Amino acid sequence: MVTSKIYLKPEKFIFFSTVYQKLVHQKPYHLLLFLFSILVHPFTYFIYRKRNHSNTYDQAFALRSQYYIEHGLVAQWQKEFGQQEIAKATFFKEAVLESQIQSTAKQLAQRKLQQQVDQDLQKEGIQQQLSYDQFFNQQLTNKRFVALTFLPAVLFYVVLILFANPFLQFIIERILQSFIVIVGVATLVFTILYLSPFDPARNLLGVEATPEQIVNFNRIHGLDQPYLSQLWNALSGLFTFDLGTSFAGKEDITHSIATKFPVTLEIAVLSLLMAIAIAIPVGIISAVRPNSYLDYTFMFIALIGLSIPSFWQGLIFILTFALKLQWFPATYNPHNWLSLIMPIVVLGTSITASIARMTRSSMLEVIHEDYIITAKAKGLNEFKVISKHAIRNAMIPIITVIGLLFGGMLGGASVTEKVFNISGIGSYIVDKQFIPDIPAILGGVVYIAITISIVNLFIDIMYAFFDPRIRSKMKKS
Repeated sequence: MVTSKIYLKPEKFIFFSTVYQKLVHQKPYHLLLFLFSILVHPFTYFIYRKRNHSNTYDQAFALRSQYYIEHGLVAQWQKEFGQQEIAKATFFKEAVLESQIQSTAKQLAQRKLQQQVDQDLQKEGIQQQLSYDQFFNQQLTNKRFVALTFLPAVLFYVVLILFANPFLQFIIERILQSFIVIVGVATLVFTILYLSPFDPARNLLGVEATPEQIVNFNRIHGLDQPYLSQLWNALSGLFTFDLGTSFAGKEDITHSIATKFPVTLEIAVLSLLMAIAIAIPVGIISAVRPNSYLDYTFMFIALIGLSIPSFWQGLIFILTFALKLQWFPATYNPHNWLSLIMPIVVLGTSITASIARMTRSSMLEVIHEDYIITAKAKGLNEFKVISKHAIRNAMIPIITVIGLLFGGMLGGASVTEKVFNISGIGSYIVDKQFIPDIPAILGGVVYIAITISIVNLFIDIMYAFFDPRIRSKMKKS
């Protein structure tokens, strides 16, 4: 193997080489790195071919292989492997064809020949030529090579720098996965609306619309284009924040979502914070004092919270606290913060009950583990055992449930919004779906999906924070 005098010893500069060697074994990353360094490869491949023109190894390998074949060693190995295959088939009482046995024995003999010749040549100091990937990886240990190729392959080196940190790689991978999910959700929603039996032109123009009016409507809104063209226009609009105008009312969809989505998000976040503040302490108390009066009381209330339909609870709240007691406004008013209290409580009731029950279940499972019993045996008081050991290890399933429930809150807030007359994204999508107003529905659904993906990314990061096993796996990958 020929090595240039300008090469540095690997231990002096192995940063890029080490990261590249880790990523190149994964096909998606291998392809990505190749594309990002495409301008460099013609140059490095030319050098590779020039420096690896020697066929000494190939000649030595062919001569040594021929020696083993001519002296009957390969035939002997093949015969031995054939006898082993027959013995194995007899032991397991399997019916195997003679041709299949001979084929397997031949493959095993050729593999042994390869290994034996490689060992012989290594003992004689004849090294196998580097593959192109190995050669390219070797060049990454050369500071001069990195300096000359940094600008043409800047994205390649940026990826290597980012992915050198396992935690940062974990976050980037989750972002890429979220992007794929969002594109998939957008494609699925658009396809369902495209195949929907509802006709936007007929629903908006009325049954008395002439064929010419319907054709003109479809032409103006691009509904006469093929499926793939419409899908491309919809996806490109989503990621450029240019959703166009709605079929009904000619309203700017981006502006409508920008004004309606914050209301839904505010109510959902506040409901979630309320649920966490109430449910986690309740679940911990129930788990620490199982089968007690408090446990039965809390879990009974949680069961009621899970069973109450949100629309019925909202109407009861309006009748009781708004009309009879007159504590809160009956409908939402953006200028009166008191009008948020009832929607927050109604939306957060069911998730409070779910989180409380999950917290109790997870804590009960953890507090009976051996390490908790050992901590108590060492003399730690109950508060320290619960706060420092049990809660941290019980949080993984709780965090999972919180993330799933938050996504459900965003998607299912339409009922609560309708009850309290809140002009949020949920009620907006419901109003548009029966037309169907494809751009408006698609925009609303996808931006909810984006929010949920961001929440899931945050939850994945929380996993790594609470679970040391995940951090250890990230460092080893």
